[in-house]
Amino acid sequence: MKPEIEVLQPGLFSTIQDFGRFGFQKYGVPHSGVMDRYAGKLCNLILGNEENSAVMEITMQGPQLKFSASTRVCISGADLSASLNGNPVHRNQIIEISQDDILRFGKRNSGFRAYIGIPGGFDTEKIMGSRSWYEGLTDNFRLLKGMKINYDLQDLSQIKSNSTVKTDDSYFYQSEIEVFPGPEFSFLSKEKEMILFKSEFTIAETSNRMAIQIKEPFVNDLKPIITGPVMPGSVQLTPSGNIIILARDCQTTGGYPRILQLSEKGLQVLSQKLPGEKIAFRKVEF
Repeated sequence: MKPEIEVLQPGLFSTIQDFGRFGFQKYGVPHSGVMDRYAGKLCNLILGNEENSAVMEITMQGPQLKFSASTRVCISGADLSASLNGNPVHRNQIIEISQDDILRFGKRNSGFRAYIGIPGGFDTEKIMGSRSWYEGLTDNFRLLKGMKINYDLQDLSQIKSNSTVKTDDSYFYQSEIEVFPGPEFSFLSKEKEMILFKSEFTIAETSNRMAIQIKEPFVNDLKPIITGPVMPGSVQLTPSGNIIILARDCQTTGGYPRILQLSEKGLQVLSQKLPGEKIAFRKVEF
């Protein structure tokens, strides 16, 4: 029988993610995958995993997890005051787990999303080449109380700790989001371009893994477009003047003008922003 993690409390919104699905967008299947690839990859590399191994992504308020057998974990990304059996543990280093240990999270100190890695990655069902959870495609789409998740027994003596890994949390505190011009960017007037890059925008409370909503309206005089492809990081402008930044679980096509496209670094920075925080778009050239 495989060892398992019992979910004592699920946290605010916790899922299993790898780098996502590719090649299925023509069938309407989203990419999915970790919101912050830097943090997700980091905990895997510290554990000696392949960088695309499945991790647990947790959002602002972490879960409580009980382990049935010894293993190791690594926590990267947001600082959510992790503790093991009541004792604080640090991010970005290997944490030794014994049978019946309980991993908890508490106060948020920085960032918005954290990642838990385990040797070999989380052993969930692989669908279309990915273990990423997505509602309607996978049996599970978020952690639930009482859920049990399998993991592989590993020869821990063969797993080497990398104590020289350098980490960079500075992007947690950045407000500038790198963007490229989108396919319909040229339709904006020079005045609208100036407003777009000179303004601060607020992350709305309705934001999620599908899309980041912006609170402030942006006067829109652009016409809708014929439905075209979109991807994570596409910035759409709706007829009512709402700015929508598509995230990892976004749809694959859309009919709103795509005025900007976030860079991978832009997506990384945005993934760690809380509702209510301010951002500004910074245009970079190809």
